[in-house]
Amino acid sequence: MPERKRYAVVGLGSRSRMFTTAILKEYAERAELAAFCDINQTRMDYYNQYYAETLNARPVPTYKSDGFEQMLEENRVDTVVVTSIDRTHHRYIIRAMELGRDVISEKPMTIDAPRCQAILDTVKATGRKLTVTFNYRYAPRNSKVKELLQAGAIGKVLSVHFEWLLDTVHGADYFRRWHRDKHNSGGLMGHKATHHFDLVNWWLDTQPETVFGMGDLLFYGRENAEERGVTNLYDRAHGREAAASDPFAINLAENEALRRMYLEAEHEDGYIRDQSVFGHNISIEDDMAVLVRYKNRAQMSYHLTTYSPWEGYRVAFNGTQGRLEYEVHENSYVSGSKDDTNLPEMRDAKEVVVDEPASILIRPLWGKPLRVEIEGGSEGGHGGGDRRMLDDIFVGGKQDPLGRAADHVAGAMSIMTGIAANKSFDTGLPVHVPSLVKF
Repeated sequence: MPERKRYAVVGLGSRSRMFTTAILKEYAERAELAAFCDINQTRMDYYNQYYAETLNARPVPTYKSDGFEQMLEENRVDTVVVTSIDRTHHRYIIRAMELGRDVISEKPMTIDAPRCQAILDTVKATGRKLTVTFNYRYAPRNSKVKELLQAGAIGKVLSVHFEWLLDTVHGADYFRRWHRDKHNSGGLMGHKATHHFDLVNWWLDTQPETVFGMGDLLFYGRENAEERGVTNLYDRAHGREAAASDPFAINLAENEALRRMYLEAEHEDGYIRDQSVFGHNISIEDDMAVLVRYKNRAQMSYHLTTYSPWEGYRVAFNGTQGRLEYEVHENSYVSGSKDDTNLPEMRDAKEVVVDEPASILIRPLWGKPLRVEIEGGSEGGHGGGDRRMLDDIFVGGKQDPLGRAADHVAGAMSIMTGIAANKSFDTGLPVHVPSLVKF
């Protein structure tokens, strides 16, 4: 039986559940939950109670953020799992490594170039391991695309067109939460598009070199709502009569998970989880277009829309021997709710197969189109990626010719496209990525 590693989880938002459940349940023979750290005691108490009730787990010690170092020492923590608000990732990553711990960080690794540089410098100085969790790499459908491109199915890839659509359930949710403040999330170029930019880096085995982008707040926000004649405006949904008829509003009180994690915890830190998507003080974009040139000379046109009637993505690769067309329809969700299929413990104990149809079509030069079969196994979150990624993190040891595990370099390069895009949004100029950080 392998020696059990001791893990502490920092930042108890909804995404932390995937890691905590894995430690307490599927990988309990290899992993031990040592402690929780968060700015909100109510939320930590909720999680201890929740896991005692659902998994018969013993409560673990809880620490506020100012007790982070104390937590590491008192609980003999081996590895820190960082799932806090994006702008704080670097604090915990850096200090944990300085104190001799390895780190697993939720994406994005951080939100801007100075923080990214500080993390890279710390990895070099300490020699500690930093894993960034890119679950989309592990989804069988995305892995199949990597296999085909790696095998030369369309020759050398010269250009990519990538369209990602978030619908008015999932996409709107970023405009209710802390993500709506760009100082917290780096905008969706950092928080969400990191997934997408990492996929392209990985699919093409390259890195971004030059980025140019345009982005704006065109649909959400009070000014846009007023221009469309919307009059039932409010600040937050809870306790507001106007929200009852708004399809964009969420009701925290009627959902046990959201109520206990946020509504009953907001008295401590003032975090409002159900802000109006048509409110004031939204500083992120909801419609973004980006052009990227990569080191291998390939080019990409990318578009992210957050107010679509359907959710999913379309990617077209143009190569020297043909074209690969890839389309995926995804299930949308509200983060942290019982409908969030990314949270295994929120579902029945039985395996859940998620209906997320995907297709791959290869159009060779001088040949007939060929439709490629995609393996099953889309159970769980992110097209089956979550479960496979967790297996790699907590078990490991398997050779992977696709190279799906992401280290600090991959984590940095995934966010550099978004960081450069944000800079281009502000300046109207192309941005040379190697000028932003030094490896």
